[in-house]
Amino acid sequence: MLYAFYELQHAAMAPVHLWADQSAHLIRHPLNPMGYTLAGRTAAAGCEMIEQLTRRYGKPSFGLHKTVVEGESVSVQPRRCHRKTFGQLLHFERACKRDDPRLLIVAPMSGHFATLLRGTVEELLPDHDIYITDWRDARDVPLHSGRFDLDDYVGYLMDWLTQLGPDTHVLAVCQPAVPVYAAACLMEAQGHPAKPASMTLMGGPIDTRQAPTKVNELAMTRPLSWFERNVITEVPPPNLGFMRRVYPGFLQLAGFMTMNLDDHVLKHQKLFKHLITGDEDSAEKTRAFYEEYRSVMDITAEFYLQTIDLVFQRQALARGEWVWHGEVVDPLALRQTPVLAIEGELDDISGVGQTRAALDLAVNLPESRREYFLAEGVGHYGIFNGSKWRRLIAPQVRRFIRRHSSTH
Repeated sequence: MLYAFYELQHAAMAPVHLWADQSAHLIRHPLNPMGYTLAGRTAAAGCEMIEQLTRRYGKPSFGLHKTVVEGESVSVQPRRCHRKTFGQLLHFERACKRDDPRLLIVAPMSGHFATLLRGTVEELLPDHDIYITDWRDARDVPLHSGRFDLDDYVGYLMDWLTQLGPDTHVLAVCQPAVPVYAAACLMEAQGHPAKPASMTLMGGPIDTRQAPTKVNELAMTRPLSWFERNVITEVPPPNLGFMRRVYPGFLQLAGFMTMNLDDHVLKHQKLFKHLITGDEDSAEKTRAFYEEYRSVMDITAEFYLQTIDLVFQRQALARGEWVWHGEVVDPLALRQTPVLAIEGELDDISGVGQTRAALDLAVNLPESRREYFLAEGVGHYGIFNGSKWRRLIAPQVRRFIRRHSSTH
């Protein structure tokens, strides 16, 4: 019923969206004298705000078609490869011959599309041969295609690493730090030849007992049955995933917005002012941010519930209690894979210490293969996007990967 009501609401608001969109264009038409007045600019700004709030946001494009390598502009061609039911890899092929380290960036499956890491890819692209996990929206996966849970996520990563081959470095942002760490532990225990050449974990909930945040507290104060009753719903028709049980993206977005509601209200107030004053550059930056932020995807119910249970309620990885298809996920198995843990001082999603726990758990990993970086004055989003990511954090990642790469 929840999902059906959401779809009904969107359908009911469609005429309002069309009216707001057309009105904004009409008022701003160069031949309309009203568009040059304060009243006209205010009306157009109001219409645009309504249009944005009533729009249905689809999957964004990466839009990365060029990069700069050693001062030269190089074209980039994103190509899909290694497809699976619930995801595929996207390879950013550069039109140049370089023996750069191969890097698999694992995007979160937490409500947003992989394009949330556009800034991450863009900054690392000049120096790496990059692949990224492109997860599929669960509402588009037919029910007969089967289930997908956290254990399957780990299996996907191991399969993809096997297909990419040895000397593949891995970078995980936020939620996938846990399954990436698990995959590395399992592959080391198996003596797998394609185990990660290095592992960079950024703002991930390896051990949520450390510096619990509001997100962690919510998971701990309610039983798993509460989440199943209140946030799991079925995909309505005519979507391909009709009747699949999911944690819908619009609920995740509502949760993110509520956590920092004052900040979002302030940003929209500033956007409204920028539109009125004609500060197009500032307005475009805010538009671009919310184009990405409001583009959300559904997650399978089994993946969401298993993540709540294993990661946030039982801390199974940190306690050594995670059993993957009969095999214990043991951090003691890590003896060779170098690990870089990166945290943001102001992270309100994964508190300081939760990602660093990956180093503390790997007691058999030599100190020379364990590194830690705390980004001062950086929140969760700033760990992988924005000026501080580019200026402070990305250089650490590049240096770490080069140090542990067979290609220099």
